Formats: sequence, structure tokens, C-alpha cells
Amino acid sequence: MVIQKLNSYIQSLCSIILMPSIDFRQNENLIREIAKNDGREVFEYNEALGQIDFDNKSPNGGGLPVENALLEFLIQKDDQARLASANSEPKPMFLVLKNADDELENPKIIAMLDRIASANIYDDDYYITVFLLSTQRTIPAKLEHHITIFETPVPKEKEIKDIIQKFADDYGITIKDEFFDKLTLNLKGLTKFEIDRILALAYQQNGEINGDDNEFIISQKSQFVKKSGMLEIIEVKETMANLGGLSVLKKWLKDKAHIIRNLDKARKYGVDIPKGVMIVGMPGCGKSLSAKITADLFGIPLVRLDVGRLLGKYIGESEANMQRALRLSEEINPCVLWIDEIEKAFAGMSNGNGHEVTVRLFGQFLTWLQEKSNSVFVVATANDLSGMPPEFLRKGRFDEIFFVDLPNFTERKEILKLHLERRSKTKTANIDVFKLAKLTDGFSGADLESVIKESFEESFIQDREHISTENITKKIKETKSISVTLKDKIDSLKERISKMDIKKASIDDKQD
Repeated sequence: MVIQKLNSYIQSLCSIILMPSIDFRQNENLIREIAKNDGREVFEYNEALGQIDFDNKSPNGGGLPVENALLEFLIQKDDQARLASANSEPKPMFLVLKNADDELENPKIIAMLDRIASANIYDDDYYITVFLLSTQRTIPAKLEHHITIFETPVPKEKEIKDIIQKFADDYGITIKDEFFDKLTLNLKGLTKFEIDRILALAYQQNGEINGDDNEFIISQKSQFVKKSGMLEIIEVKETMANLGGLSVLKKWLKDKAHIIRNLDKARKYGVDIPKGVMIVGMPGCGKSLSAKITADLFGIPLVRLDVGRLLGKYIGESEANMQRALRLSEEINPCVLWIDEIEKAFAGMSNGNGHEVTVRLFGQFLTWLQEKSNSVFVVATANDLSGMPPEFLRKGRFDEIFFVDLPNFTERKEILKLHLERRSKTKTANIDVFKLAKLTDGFSGADLESVIKESFEESFIQDREHISTENITKKIKETKSISVTLKDKIDSLKERISKMDIKKASIDDKQD
């Protein structure tokens, strides 16, 4: 249980316990219950009001700053020593500092906390545990050895259902069974505070909670996840029909989707939970779109991890952020975790030139990727793997690694047709897609889309009734494809890929 874990930290003389969370009430309840069971008095200080009553939150100390509060507790050290010498039992206490992040940059306050923490460990007659309640992870270097991070886990599926049911009972509403399970899935990864808030907002929409609120609930959840700064929920509108070519990759993803959608049966059959896929190759050829259609195929949320946003200024903060991000993805699971341009996130790892923090983050991510046994399906996309160490590419990290090349002749026909028909079937009925595909050798999918887009723009401006093959041909001749603008880089990438055991995302085209 959560309370047992926190109590074990206290009994083990963890002097300063950092509890990062937006749900202060949940953490306060844990502290209150332990204090009640152990007969401890609780003192609370916050930046706004100084000392306040821990239970009713009313001011209780004339607005004294945190510095004065810590001084009082240092004096308590001497008072407790006198009590001990007089054969009286010293009274154990809790000190709660709420949102004191700015104060933790004050050298004097750091020194005071260091003395309190040391006394708690080494003085037999001193029993004071400090709790830092904050939405951030501020860990001054000089206090690192004293601070223990206690993460309050988010509610599990059964707990979420209980929260939803209690909300429904309190408001006298009924939530239909067919929506109840979906609602539970959509609320995974959030704290009780966040779940209650989303349910209240959804209820205010129309006086009930039903399937019509689903989009609103997902958008609100996305806001909470974004505010964490760790992950970003991506709204997926793309489907398999939006991705031209890459038939081998699409077939592979469809097979994995069958497993994910029937995971319980698959596990009983002896099938392993899919880990993820690495997609490497040319810019503008569908890697990012593949990540989005994966989430659509699997029928689960898509969350993006930006490793650069995890970097912090305090010792251990970056690693703690990585751990928190990965754990949050596990709590949201099942989900697709998308890491875009992963080679930039872990730059310099192959030649030993990676920054010390980057090396630790990479090792942390690698271990998690190898050992994870949950339903977080990782999609890592990269333009180039030359900067990644070999151990990242070995079997066991990902289920498969695919190389996305420039589209071949058949794929170019498919991509051109897709973009033409998506805009207008009637205005493009007589387009010679075969001829256009022949003329666009070396074009990326993004190049082809740009040609069609600009052809439509020009035809509209010139008030043409239909788009002609000649109009598009003209745009093709005016366009410098990626194979021209990035020729050296593409040739170098193809040469390196040819030396690796990487599966092609497309079938070779004899006509190309």
C-alpha cells in the first residue's frame, strides 16, 4: 500500500521527503494518517501565509517566513535534548513545507534543512521529518543525499472506476455500461484530483456524462498531460488510407494491431506483448505519419515524448524527469509512445561524445525499453542512425527496425492518386498518374504532396475548371526534389543502411 511505503521511509529515517504532485490533498491525507497513527504533531508552512494550521489551513503564526520556521525547529532540537536528559519522552513531529521551491535556492535555508536532517539521523532524541510538497522537483545539490523522492501513484483501473461511480452517486446520475469502460480507459494516468475535475467539467456541459463527452474528456486529459511537461497527447485524425506506399511496414503494423486488440487472448496463447518499432529513413517519406496511423490502427492514445524537455538544472532532475515520463506512459497504457528524431535526443552516443546527462538518460531509456512488460508500444523515428550506438539497434529493444526509402514508381502513383482524390475526384478525373509517377523519380512523399497542393492553388487562382496533367507536370519541373537538395546526405545514408540488417518498409519495384 502507498501509506505503508511512505511510513517505511519515515521509519528508515529518511529526513527530507519530496512529494512532487499537483494533488496536495492526497499527500496531506497520507501525512495526516501516519501522524495520527504515530501520535506526531504536524506543522505546516507555506510561502503565502507562513505557519498555518495543518488541518483547517487557517493562519497560525503571524505570517512568519519559512526561514523563521526552520529556526524554530533547530531550537526544538535543543528543547528535545533537555527533555531527554530530564527522562521525558521527546515528541516526534512532522514539518510540511509547501511550494517552497524559491526558498530552496537560499543557502541559509539549505544549511538549516541540512542540520535538521542530520540531527534526525544521528541524534537519538530528535524525531523530525520534513516533507516538501511541490509541483516541481527542486533538489539542491547540497541536500541531494538527504532527500528521498516519494511518488504518489495515480489510481489504477479499479480505483478509477470507484472514483467515477462515487461521482455519479454524488450527482445522482447514471453512466451507461458501454461508456463506463471507455471512460475509465480515457482517464488512466491522471490523479484523483484531475479525474474529479474532468468529470465535473464534463457534467457541467449537459448535466450528465455520456458518449458525447468523450472528445471533451480527451481534450481535458491532454491539457493535464501537457502541463506535466513530460508528455504530449497527440490528437490522431489520420488513418491507414492517408499513408501511401510502405506496404511491408503497413502489413507488419496490422499484424501487431491484431495482437494489441486481442491482448488477453494473445498472452494466454503464448504471444509476447509487442514492444515497439524503429522507423528510420528519408525526411518527408511517412515516418511521422506511420506513428499516427499506428495509434489509429491499435485504437489507443498517441503520446509524444520530447527528450529535450526533460533536461533540468538540478542534479538528478533530468533522470527523475525521464523516470516520471516513462512511468506516466505506463500509467496511461495501453498507448503508443512516439519519440520523434530520436537520434537528436541522444546525439553523440555512438562515438562517446555524448553529454554526461545524455549518457545517463540513454542508459535509463535503454534499460526500460529492454525490460518493460506493459502495453506501451514505442514508435521511434529517425532520419539517421549513424550517431546511435550499436546496442540500441540489437534485437530485443524493438520488435523490428524498418528503413523508409524514397517512394518507388508504384508508391509514387499511389501517393499522387491519394493527394489528388483527397482534394477533388471530379477535378482530377483525367489526370495521367502513370506519367506523373515516371516524372517524379527521387521525389519524397512530402515533395509529391507539395506539387499537388501548388497545382491546385495555381489552377484556382487562374480560374481553371479542372486540373490537367500538364499543369502538374509544369510544377514537377519547377520543383527541386529532396534527392537533389540533399543528394550527398541521402547517398551517405543509403550506404550506411545497406551495411545494416534493417528490413525495408516497401517491396522492391521492378518498374522503377
